[in-house]
Amino acid sequence: MFAESAEMYDLFYEWKDYPAEVALLDALIRQRHFSARTLLDVACGTGRHLELLANRYAVEGLDIEPRLLEVARRRLPGVPLHLADMRSFDLGRSFDVVTCLFSSIGYVRTPDALGESLSAMAAHLAPGGVLIVEPWLSPEQFDPYHLARPLVIERESLAAVRTNASTVDGRVSVLDFHYLVVRPGEVKHLTETHKLGLFTRDEYEAAMRAAGLQVEHDPEGLMGRGLFTGTRPA
Repeated sequence: MFAESAEMYDLFYEWKDYPAEVALLDALIRQRHFSARTLLDVACGTGRHLELLANRYAVEGLDIEPRLLEVARRRLPGVPLHLADMRSFDLGRSFDVVTCLFSSIGYVRTPDALGESLSAMAAHLAPGGVLIVEPWLSPEQFDPYHLARPLVIERESLAAVRTNASTVDGRVSVLDFHYLVVRPGEVKHLTETHKLGLFTRDEYEAAMRAAGLQVEHDPEGLMGRGLFTGTRPA
C-alpha cells in the first residue's frame, strides 16, 4: 500500500505525537498486565512506535509492505521484523502484548478478514496477555465529502505535497492519494489507492470475543479514533 511513499512516510506524519501515544499505551498495558515484558506490533510500518516501545519492552514487528520494513530495519537494527499478512501470520511463539495501531486494521477490508486477523493476533498472546487495536473509522464516522488537508514537506533536496480524494464502495472507504515530489532536476507525480474496511464497534468487539478475549472500548483512544483492548484470561 505504501510502496510509492515509504521513504517519505515519516516526513508526512511528523505531526503525529508518538511519544505521547507510547506513554498512553504503556500506562494502559501496565494497568492490565504489570509484568508484561514482550511486545509484537502488527502492521508496524516504519517502526516509529516500536522505536519508543523498545525502551520498555522486548519488541518485534510485523508488516505486509516490504518497503516500510526496509525503513524500519534501518531504524531498529537487531529488532526482529517479520514480512507477513496480519490475517494469517504464525510466528510460533507468544507475547505479553500485541498491538495494531494507527488504524492499520482497516486494511483487512471485510468483517471475515477482521475476525481472521484478530484471531491470529489473539493466538499470539500469552496467558494474561493484552491485545490493543486502534480502529479505522466506522461507517457512521467516515465522510467521503471531507476535503483532506494537503500535507507539505520541505527538505534541502526534497519537497513534496500529498493530498487525497475519498469515496465509499459498500463498506469500504477508498482513499486515492496523489503526491507531487520535487527533487533536484525532476518532478514526479505518484499515486496510491488505499482501501480500508468500515467496521462497527459491535463488529470489533464480537471478533475479539470470538477470539477468546475480554473486551474494553475507549472511544477517544490515542488520537480520537478510539481503542479496543482485549485481554486473554490468565
